[in-house]
Amino acid sequence: MLRIIDARTGEPVDAAPARRGLTRVEVHAPGSDLTNLRVLLVADLLVRALELGGTPVWALLTGGRRQAELRADATALGIRPFEDSPDVSAGLGEAQVVHVAAEGGATPDGVRVAVAPVETPGPPSGRSVEPERSAGESAMSSPSGGRSVEPEPSAGESVTSDPSRGQSVGSGPLGGVDPAVLRLALFTRHHDAPVRLEADVLAEAEATLARWRGAVARWARRPSRPVPDDVRGRLRDAWDDDLDVPRVLDVLRGVENAPDLPDGARFETYAYADRLLGLELTRDLGAPS
Repeated sequence: MLRIIDARTGEPVDAAPARRGLTRVEVHAPGSDLTNLRVLLVADLLVRALELGGTPVWALLTGGRRQAELRADATALGIRPFEDSPDVSAGLGEAQVVHVAAEGGATPDGVRVAVAPVETPGPPSGRSVEPERSAGESAMSSPSGGRSVEPEPSAGESVTSDPSRGQSVGSGPLGGVDPAVLRLALFTRHHDAPVRLEADVLAEAEATLARWRGAVARWARRPSRPVPDDVRGRLRDAWDDDLDVPRVLDVLRGVENAPDLPDGARFETYAYADRLLGLELTRDLGAPS
């Protein structure tokens, strides 16, 4: 059963205390910067984990004047839509209410998941956290959106694609960063720890995602085998333990390198884990090798 750490008490609580009882996930994201986007991403993981456990979920977004920008960035990042929530006081008779908000953010009484900030690269002498932006400016298209970006080209210099990186540089809705790469990069730290999107973090996420998608496409050509019981158990134990997604990634790395595991079982394992991760790991099935 999924258990999360209540940020108010520091104690673990059941995210779905009643069998098959409705859990309301209420997301508090008043801004449109990368920290607020990370709040939505953690809520998306929570909803996916609950649904994988058979719990019905009512997912709501309470925000501010920048919800349009935040929703656009969330869609690009593969975060499933949340309902608007102007007033949820009546409720639907849910058995549990879980609030997801940034550290220090105000929420109503109830179980709370606190999400640490996304930090931007800054001067070596101090920690830099991304600033809030003006209305209409999206988190992932802003040069200060919490990730390493290429410098602006000088006059007459064209913005081109860098083949060595496999992504557009300085253009596109994410400033050239693949949304799935950004999603994986944000998964590398537990949600209660700040994440700093340095260039090397994004580069490692990009390389890992490309390698895994290529491997999954190759494994799919082999006879299917079920997910091994011990592997399934380790995956579920990881995400049921306060959404420990970095540990889920560690399990996948172990499966990738296990010498005696059939390729068909590797494929089914990655496809199963991707129901939580939402990284489109099976995207390249059928592509030319």
